[in-house]
This record gives sequence, C-alpha cells and structure tokens, in this order.
Amino acid sequence: MENKFSIGEMAKLHNTTIKTLHHYHKIDLLNPVHTDPSNGYRYYSTDQFEQLNTINYLKDLGFSLVEIKKHLEHRDIDGFLLLLEEQKQFTEQKIKDLERITQRFQNRISDIKLAREHKELMTPFTKNLEKRRIIRLAEKISSEPDLEISLRQLENQAKLSSSLFIGGVGLTVSMYDMVNRKFHEYNSIFILDEDNSVNVPLADSLPEGAYACIYYNGKHSESHQPYSQLLNYIHENNFEIMGDSLERTIINQYISSREEDYLTEIQIPINS
Repeated sequence: MENKFSIGEMAKLHNTTIKTLHHYHKIDLLNPVHTDPSNGYRYYSTDQFEQLNTINYLKDLGFSLVEIKKHLEHRDIDGFLLLLEEQKQFTEQKIKDLERITQRFQNRISDIKLAREHKELMTPFTKNLEKRRIIRLAEKISSEPDLEISLRQLENQAKLSSSLFIGGVGLTVSMYDMVNRKFHEYNSIFILDEDNSVNVPLADSLPEGAYACIYYNGKHSESHQPYSQLLNYIHENNFEIMGDSLERTIINQYISSREEDYLTEIQIPINS
C-alpha cells in the first residue's frame, strides 16, 4: 500500500510503542488514515508524521495529552504561545522546587557527616548557631506514639510533605522541666524550614547565639544521662540557660540497622 504504514512501522519509525498509538487512537488524538475492515489493521501516512512529532515534542515539554489534544483541535499562534508561557512558568517553579530539595539533601548529608566526624560522644561542648526558621506545634508529648501523632498533625496543619523534612524533625523540653531534671516530656515538636519556603501560622524561629551541645548514641528515650552531663557542664562553666532545650535525632533505625550508629544531639541555648 503506497504511503501507508502499519501501526508497527509507525511505532518503530517514531521510537514509540504500538500500545501508545492504540491509546492515541482511543482518545481521538491521532487516528489512522485507514483501518482494514477485514482484519482491523491500522495504517498511517507520512502526512501524520509531523502530527506525531508535535505530540511527542509537546509531551517532552511536559504538556498533558488533554492539553495537546486541545491545541491540535484549536490551532492558533496566540493559543500556542500562551501554552508555552504557562508551561515555562510551571517548569521554572519545578526547577526552584528541585533546587530546594537538592539543598535539603545536602543539609542531611552534611548533618550526618558532621555528626559522624564528631568522635567524642557524651562530651559537652559549645557552638554558635545562626537563627533557624522552624514550623512548630506546641503539644505535650510523652511517648513515641504521641510523637508520631503530633508529627502527623504538624505535617497536616502546615500542609507539608514528609519528603520535605525527613531528618529535620526536632523536639523541645521546657526550661522548667529541664532544670527540674524532667527530660522525657516534651512541650513541642518542630520541623526545620531550611529554605524559608513555608509560610504558615505555625512558623517560628530558633534564636541565634551560643548553645551548649552534646551528641549521644541512642534515641530520645535514652536522653537522661546526656542531659545530666550537659546540665552539669553548664553549671560548672557558669553558663545561664536561656530557653527550652532542642533534641534532634540525626541517625536512627530508619537510616542504619546498627544500634551503635544511632545518634541524637541535644542543644541548650545559653548566655556565655
């Protein structure tokens, strides 16, 4: 048959699949020029090559099949320019989102590497930290189930995705409970907003300044001894506690199956 190509030939010439061409026919996006009534075989012509090229081009740019079909049915320059402008804006936003996610990956990599390089566990030290933006939910948390429920509440109220803050979750112990050696009841849960991308009523910040810190091998529930050592260190150096303590697990059972790898950091703001 002159200037007629079977569906298999059409798929091969355009580096696509027979299944895809079947679907395009089903949704009336690209119909064969001829269907053999005796066997149902579909045939295409060279006149349709550019149409399929256009479909593939727009698909590669990120347009949906619905958008492509609409454009092909109502072709005009202004409509096509508008389509491209909208997709350009969408792509630019996607690039920004990916850059933020890349930065979060780098922050987690830096967190873990820095913590692993700190060889002296259970040894208090001080460091200066910049102001950190967080999303915080004030909630009494006394157990692991409380923690997980509060985290889901914070995630839902702030309309956040778990993938955005994995490794960036922390808890706080009130200054009153801390100085009274009550370390296992938390008064809030927070998420680090590392790129200032979240604008919600729960937004808060951790002040810049000096912090007395300690790393220890364990979970939140195993914090009594490191807290005690850190408070003794603060007392011995005549530091003044300036606010609630912060706890953040850097390496847990979801990162490593080896308990000896578990790592949590406590930070207490001080006036040195």
